[in-house]
Amino acid sequence: MKAEMATGQVMSICAPMISILPHRPMIVAAVEQRGRRTFRRTLHVRSCSGTSHVAPLRRSGNYHPSLWTDKSVQSLTSTSTLQKEEERERINVLKEQTRKLIREKQQVAEQLQLIDHLQQLGLGAEGRSACHIAALQAPENEWLLYLFERFRDEKGNFEARCENQIRGLLSLYEASYLEKEGETLLKEAMDFATKQLKGFLEEGSVPETGGLREQVAHALQLPLNWRLERVQHRWFIEACRGDDTINPPFLLEFAKLDFNLVQDMYKSELRELSRWWSGLGLVEKLPFFRDRLLENYLWTLGFTYEPESWRCRMIQAKSICLIALIDDIYDVYGALDELQPFTDAVYRWDLTAMDKLPEYMKLSFFALFNMVHEEGYRVMKETGLDVVPGLKREWRDQCKAFFEEAKWFHHGQTPKLNEYLENAWVSIGGPNILFNAYCMSKDLTGEALKFYPNYHEITRSSNILFRLYDDMGTFTDEIERGDVAKSIQCYMHEKGVSEEVARAKIRELMRKYWRELNGSLTWDSPLEGYFKNIAANIPRTAQFFYDHEGDGYGKADGETKSQIILLLFEPIQI
Repeated sequence: MKAEMATGQVMSICAPMISILPHRPMIVAAVEQRGRRTFRRTLHVRSCSGTSHVAPLRRSGNYHPSLWTDKSVQSLTSTSTLQKEEERERINVLKEQTRKLIREKQQVAEQLQLIDHLQQLGLGAEGRSACHIAALQAPENEWLLYLFERFRDEKGNFEARCENQIRGLLSLYEASYLEKEGETLLKEAMDFATKQLKGFLEEGSVPETGGLREQVAHALQLPLNWRLERVQHRWFIEACRGDDTINPPFLLEFAKLDFNLVQDMYKSELRELSRWWSGLGLVEKLPFFRDRLLENYLWTLGFTYEPESWRCRMIQAKSICLIALIDDIYDVYGALDELQPFTDAVYRWDLTAMDKLPEYMKLSFFALFNMVHEEGYRVMKETGLDVVPGLKREWRDQCKAFFEEAKWFHHGQTPKLNEYLENAWVSIGGPNILFNAYCMSKDLTGEALKFYPNYHEITRSSNILFRLYDDMGTFTDEIERGDVAKSIQCYMHEKGVSEEVARAKIRELMRKYWRELNGSLTWDSPLEGYFKNIAANIPRTAQFFYDHEGDGYGKADGETKSQIILLLFEPIQI
């Protein structure tokens, strides 16, 4: 999400004076030497008046324009009302059959397989129901014990078994990625299952029937616990087409109908968001930032895809649009002497503070001001709670973190890794996103609002992961662009090591924070469960955007575009 910057010394730039053509942009070359690397960048220089004064040098991220117009979004077709009603009736029948099936399953192995299928098919509510029933029927941890005992000898060591237990190995592999800090048994299980599955795959021992070989290869590429859920739902439905993996078959029909019905809801949300975004007119007025409405909506779909979370998706998409805009002001476009008064204006939260801002910042601050107060008004109208102070706090913290990074860049500073991360887990935008999500819950109360600071640890773990995925994916582009140092460069500079060693260190940190996050995923209330699921889904969504083809947000014309089409535009063939 964040167009991050890599470190360096201050640039030396030679630019001509601009006096005769005050409104015509001129292009100058910026050359920067960093160790053995030389970076060349294009900057756009524009004068503010017809005097001999030179306007601030404007850097450019060279981002491609949006791939989607308002016209194309408004033209998205949905299922007819009559067909929807027929599909809803059929879904209700299939839902009752599924609930009956859940009640009939008594054996742990059957329960495990059913829960796994329901969750991967996107039938989350039914999957949670199956989990609840199974929990009542089996002691705590019996599922994991069942998996472990299938592959351990009398001394408690993991041992290889025959090839017909590959599905069990696959379940053990997936379960092992739920490891928490200090759980050595799960780490042993992970290493064992990974080694066995890779061996069977390389030997050609995994059968093609039932899509098993494809599922094993898919899992070894990335475990379920790290995947964006809605992308996995579509993949699994398609992977199960035409074989007997899903039994009884009506579960697959249920999943397809449900996916398409919910997709129609997404299209309706997108049309409304596109009207809002187009009406703001920021893209025409401020062409320097990343215009990514549909990609921003895809982020929110990663956070919470369930139909009942529609309001959360709507406000989150709006917030992320403005996070991207303000991020690009601090990272790319704004001069340091402009960023200080903008940060002050956000801190004061006063429209009169706009008087000292350049025109592009006035528009940005006004849009932010209006969005926060509109959201706050809606929450107060519906719940009687005032969330505006909390929303303002999150934006103040985020702009403060943005400004700290801008100062590092403009002063040519490279912080140590820990110092960088303490600022970067806020600047990435996740704390802002999480508080927004919390305020959107239908279960929000005054007492819950006061309790929110107690979620500091899970917020931090979630967003350090968010930051590290972002840094790993955008590193190459930012090196070429010449931006403020991020985690890889900070560690290279601090320890004097190679990029390869630094990347290994970051991957090690990511595993650590996944264990921390897993350890936080227990809850005592619907509100807490809703919030913590979003906290876990933030790094999963970041993994999707940044772990496929680098920066899948800034450069959204590859896998990101493909998944937007699959998840938002094209229904599944029944």
